[in-house]
This record gives sequence, C-alpha cells and structure tokens, in this order.
Amino acid sequence: MNSPAVSYKNHRFPPQIIARAVWLYFRFPLSLRMVEEMLLERGIVVSYETIRRWGRKFGTAYARQLRRKKPSRKDIWHLDEVVISIGGRKHWLWRAVDQDGYVLDEIVQARRDTQAAKRLLVRLLKKQGLTPKRIITDKLRSYSAAKRDVMPAVEHRSHKGLNNRAENSHVPLRKRERVMQGFRSVAGLQRFISIFSAIRNLFVPPHWKRSALSTHIHRIRAMAQWKAVTAAIT
Repeated sequence: MNSPAVSYKNHRFPPQIIARAVWLYFRFPLSLRMVEEMLLERGIVVSYETIRRWGRKFGTAYARQLRRKKPSRKDIWHLDEVVISIGGRKHWLWRAVDQDGYVLDEIVQARRDTQAAKRLLVRLLKKQGLTPKRIITDKLRSYSAAKRDVMPAVEHRSHKGLNNRAENSHVPLRKRERVMQGFRSVAGLQRFISIFSAIRNLFVPPHWKRSALSTHIHRIRAMAQWKAVTAAIT
C-alpha cells in the first residue's frame, strides 16, 4: 500500500524552517519546547505542538528518502536489547548495528525471549537481503536459540565485552528518553526511533573516520544530502 504524498503546500512556514525544526528535534537530545525556543531566538515564532506535527508528518518522509548503506556479506551485526518504559509499562527495544555503528534495524517488543530475538533476526534478513559474516550479542540465551532457527550457518559470538558497539548505540536514545520524560505508546516510539536512527546514520561518521578533517568532510556531505532530501518534497 502506497503512503500518501507529503507536501509543503498549505503550510505557513517555508520548507527550510520546517526542515530545520525537524533536524534539530531528531538530531539532538532536545525537547519540543527547546526547539521552539531555539527558533524563537532566530525570530521564528512557532509553537512546540506545530513542531511535533512537523516531526510526525515530514520526519517519516525525510527518513524514507535518506540513502541507506549497501549491505555486505562482510558485515558484522551487533545485537542488543534495552528496557524502555512506555506508559509506565516495561518494553524492550531490540537493536542491530553493524561494525561501523550504523543502525540496521530496531523494533519495540513487549518480551525479551527467543521469539522476540527471532523476530529481530527475520526482520534483519528481510531488510538486508544478505546474511552477515558473524553476529555478536550479549549472553542472553534467546539469541543463540533464534540464530539456530533463522541463520544456523552464521558465526555467533556471545560475550558482553565484545558488544559495546551495540550497547553504546542506545546512549543517544537514553538521553532523549530523559529529555522527553518517557514515551507514551509503542507505535509512537517505533515511529520516533525509525526517524531518529535514519537521521543519526546520516550525520554520525563511521568509526574508521577518526581524523577531525574526515569527520568534518563527512558532516558537510551529510548536510548537503539532508538539504537535497528535504528540498525534494514540493
């Protein structure tokens, strides 16, 4: 089923302001009211509720158009899960990142068991279209059981110390959770993280780009792509 077309038409503010508000909100650990204040400093008077609607309407459209990293059989998948409170109830955010820290996929689930781990692996295989060189997880036994069913031939290393890359990928969202004071619904969190990670993937340089110059160049190119994506919507 095709998604409805997204357009800037009938919006009082120009596309550049809408795109900047969405970028600020999803790129940095800022609340809606903080983004509202930052825009006000530039002489732009817009309510935080309007920014919320922009994020919901245009954030998904932007994320859908951002260039994805090409899958490779040399990729190493780091899998991890973290507890998230939604409406006062415990849920689990399952995430997969590659060897460069690029977020491959993430899914919110109510359980932390073999079926939940298997669902993540199936989604990953469907999205990537390739099996990885190996997967690395913590010592949760559900991963081993799920891997035996979904990708039995793939090497699996289970060790907490090897999985820092996946664990560190949760840090930006943890900071955001504190700013937002929790999430209200599973659907809302799933929508938020899909946009949040797509934009983060664009701007965060790979781990092998360690020099200040290469990082600077990477971010200039990322901003150019961001502007192209946001300008493509008419």
